[in-house]
Formats: sequence, C-alpha cells, structure tokens
Amino acid sequence: MAEPVEARARRMTIAEALREAATTLSATSDTARLDAEVLMAHALGVTRSDLLLRHMAGAVPETFATLVERRQAHEPVAYITGRQEFFSLPLRVSPAVLIPRGDSEVLVEAALAARPGARRVLDCGTGSGALLLATLSHLPQARGVAIDRCARALAVAAGNAAALGLTGRSAFLQRDWTRPGWAAGLGGADLILANPPYVETGTPLAPSVAAHEPHGALFAGADGLDDYRRLLPLLSELLAPGGVACLEIGYDQAAAVSALARAAGLVPQVHQDLNGADRVVEMAA
Repeated sequence: MAEPVEARARRMTIAEALREAATTLSATSDTARLDAEVLMAHALGVTRSDLLLRHMAGAVPETFATLVERRQAHEPVAYITGRQEFFSLPLRVSPAVLIPRGDSEVLVEAALAARPGARRVLDCGTGSGALLLATLSHLPQARGVAIDRCARALAVAAGNAAALGLTGRSAFLQRDWTRPGWAAGLGGADLILANPPYVETGTPLAPSVAAHEPHGALFAGADGLDDYRRLLPLLSELLAPGGVACLEIGYDQAAAVSALARAAGLVPQVHQDLNGADRVVEMAA
C-alpha cells in the first residue's frame, strides 16, 4: 500500500518538500520553485528569506500540502497567501480585486515624474488601492480619493491604507463610472490614475486569471476600449489646470487610446513597461 502523502510530508525536511512541490507545480506554473517557497514561507509564518536561511532542515508544516494543491488547481499564489507586493508596499488582496502586477508600476513612475508636486490624486477603479497608495507613499504632501463600484474592493483598499498608515490622507468612495453623475465632487485633481478593464470580451485567459480574478475588472467590450470611451471625455473636467492623467493600457491599444485622448482635448504620451511593450498613456490637460 502506498504511503499517505501526509505521512511522507511529516518526515520530509522542508528542503525536500520544496523540491517535490516545485516538480508538482511545474505543470501549472512557470515559477514553480518560487511559488513553492512563497507558499512554504506562508505556511510557516516567516518571510521567504528567513525560510531559505533558517528553516530548510525543519519539519514540513501540515498545511503546506493543501496550499500546493490549491496552486496546482491554478489558484493564484497571491490569493492563497492574501498578500502581494507592489512598488515595495505589502498589500492585502482577495478575489474581490485584481492582483497588482509589476507592469502597473510603470504607471506610478510616470505619474510621479509628471507631477512631483501633486497635492490631490484621484484613483479611478482602485481595486486593492495599489496605484493610489504607492503614489501617496512617494508624495507626502498629497491627499487622495479612490473610487470603485465594488464595496468589497473598497474594503480591501481601505484596509491597505490603514495598514500603511495612509488613512488620514486617503478616502474611498463607491462610484460606478458607467452611471450618470459618478464624477460629481471629484474635480480638481492634479493626478488621475486608472487601470480600467481593457481586455477584449471573450479573449482566452490563463486559467489562474479566468477562473479566479474578477471579470468586471478585466473585460471591456469587443475591442477592449469601452471604459476608455467612458472615462476620457470627463478627464478634462476632473483635472485641475496643469493636471495629468495616467491610464494603463493593453500592449496594442496605444494608438486607439491616444486618439481618444486627443478627441477629448488631451495631449497623450505613451510609456513602455520593462518588456518594451506600450503600457501607459499619460494625458496632459
């Protein structure tokens, strides 16, 4: 009779369990070893660096096997651990929000470079609060307002603001830009940040995204531009004189979004991510 997995895990060292988990996850993930290490650190309640330095000969925690099974079923590591780092900030995440990606850090960098003296920041579709909180953490003179149509997402964002000590400089409002009047009282922003849905409806996505991340924050019509068409005509009204808006885009949307910006009376400038793909359109009023 084959030995139960749980019994084998109990007598394994952590180093051995990590090797086995990495092999198991290689069919699911391109970062199988990293995933295994992050999940093990989470199971132990330590940092990944502490795991690698001090715990490799230790006993495997009983919860580790279940965490690996969840990842093997394509659940994102960030949802399993409830954490994701963005712009060097530790953020809480849940299935109510998109997982912040490193590519989106280009938007924060562009915004900080465009308006280093900004005092009022507006984040449209805040999700986890990643864009607003990263920006405020580098603009100590600024205050921010974030909107989202999802109450659960706003709770995640407000929790992150509290954990980072930014509650006093941020406010979170439930607004839906698909409904009339959503922008009332939000004008006068020096910086507007947004990572709107921009995936073409029906586009096949990786299982970890398609099965777990919120579709309302991903899909935006047949050409992926529905939300830009809603947002851009109002940006001039929301921006203070000399203000700048930075919106994330899909890799092939720079020309279309730039055209929408010009039609709205804005001057667009495209920024690339670390892979050289178009990622952000900066728009000056």
